[in-house]
Amino acid sequence: MRAVLLTEYGGPEVLRISDVPSPVPGPDEILVDVRHTAVNRADVLQRQGRYADPRPGALAIPGLEYAGVVAALGERVTGWAVGDEVMGIESGGGYAEQIATDARQAIRVPAGLSLADAAAVPEVFLTAWDALVVQGGLTSGRWALVHAGASGVGTAAIQIAKAIGARIAVTCSAGKADACRELGADVVLERSPADWAGALGPAIAAVDQTPGAGVDVILDVIGGDEVDRNLTVIRPQGHIVQVGLMGGAKATVNMGLLLAKRLQWTGTVLRARPPEQKVAISRRFADEVVPLFSAGVLRPVIDRRFRLDDIAEAHRVMEADANVGKLLIDV
Repeated sequence: MRAVLLTEYGGPEVLRISDVPSPVPGPDEILVDVRHTAVNRADVLQRQGRYADPRPGALAIPGLEYAGVVAALGERVTGWAVGDEVMGIESGGGYAEQIATDARQAIRVPAGLSLADAAAVPEVFLTAWDALVVQGGLTSGRWALVHAGASGVGTAAIQIAKAIGARIAVTCSAGKADACRELGADVVLERSPADWAGALGPAIAAVDQTPGAGVDVILDVIGGDEVDRNLTVIRPQGHIVQVGLMGGAKATVNMGLLLAKRLQWTGTVLRARPPEQKVAISRRFADEVVPLFSAGVLRPVIDRRFRLDDIAEAHRVMEADANVGKLLIDV
């Protein structure tokens, strides 16, 4: 099969398509003919040598999600049939014509969502829902703050917050503000160089018409200098969920606020979780979130599509932060 095989670290030019053996599904796995995949920030980091594939001995094929058609079943697999349309997350291997995955982790593509668009769903919607709702405890009537609101995770987070009746503020670059508002963000602030932290309280107060403005849950993919600002704008007993470190892994923070406000600060990733945890969160996501796509409540936000042969260009667009929503790869 054709796959993007990472044999060295570096710029987008190191991404080259090779012929590699097709995977053989284990007894509890399904083999999927991958029709579409997507570029995620983790793929860029892996290409740079900053985020290794956690699977020992695996071919270094990037790609954390897929959408495709079941091609074969392991001997113990039930509930799936050859020809079923599926999507899901993986630790790697999505940039390829086929992938073998735990049958319990695969998610059926719901009615109303095309297979061509399904690859824009698993990684970002699962990440946003897990961070905001499952771990962060966001509920109806509460406020969330999400950094990089026009990113894949950000556009998913806006929709999820609105779907459960929560309020959401986002930060983003000035040129992407309208896209965030169109998705339903209640407050949109320029992240840099503007003073978003100083502007957040008055903006929330204007929406709620109540004093004591602040947020209950923060989903942060940036880190760096934003960490200390997060501590200043979150309400007492709030929850910060750290999903990424695009702005840097080190920061100077006022730890006194962590204590005085009695905050929770959680670090989380999907990729390195044990298999049983991935299965559990995928099954819950399939039950609680996926039906909202058929209902028209949620929709994938797709910036543009690339051929697998143009994977290097897709990475350049991701690194330039030039996209609103997902960059899809048609395999």
